[in-house]
Amino acid sequence: MELIKKFMRRTTRALGYDFRRANPANVPSLQLAKALAAFGIDLVLDVGANCGQFGAELRTEGYAGTIVSFEPLSSAHERLTLAAHNDRDWRVHPRCALGDAEGQATINISANSVSSSLLPMLGAHSAAAPESNFEHSETTPVFRLDDVAESYLSSAKQPFLKLDVQGYEWRVLDGSPRILSRSRGVLCELSMVHLYEGQQLWLEIISRLEQSGFKLWALQQGFVDARDGRTLQLDGLFFRDPP
Repeated sequence: MELIKKFMRRTTRALGYDFRRANPANVPSLQLAKALAAFGIDLVLDVGANCGQFGAELRTEGYAGTIVSFEPLSSAHERLTLAAHNDRDWRVHPRCALGDAEGQATINISANSVSSSLLPMLGAHSAAAPESNFEHSETTPVFRLDDVAESYLSSAKQPFLKLDVQGYEWRVLDGSPRILSRSRGVLCELSMVHLYEGQQLWLEIISRLEQSGFKLWALQQGFVDARDGRTLQLDGLFFRDPP
């Protein structure tokens, strides 16, 4: 049996696949779902929702609480709205970006959509993923999370904040001290190298969240440069106190 397993593993790897039994150790979305359940999370603020991939994944893994999604790209926001249309507990906020001050900003839109950012992209990112290069831009309104999300937390007992904002994490945190103080957990991208101009790196983000009372719960695989195997970005999962 072990020889058969090794043969199958070699064969599938040669074809570019890897089949393993799904568990929290090797499926990040399942790991997150287990943690959300353990901490009794009943509201997820999905900041940087793109087309709704994160919310849909949460539902697939069994999360049944409320989701509130925020997205600045007009085309992605339309698809996000469609994705959430038949889910009464998945709400989509009017199109906007989130930052440290109210106003308007130009957002750079990448070819793959998910790498779009309010910040200029640096060479380490575009070299590792040419499909992420910016193609055009559009204007988006910008608000502080504290100013637009308070009403969503009115009945939440254990809110959770997810940030996928392509280098803009620090400024979103600057605009959300009240929301952050009420959140039980945070999922945030952590860049190991500078991928966008002006962003803070992983140790700075971890230190800031620790000073806000969160403890690092898990690190999940993120953006890897396929040319040399270097990890460029991870997802950090943080919680206050054990469940």
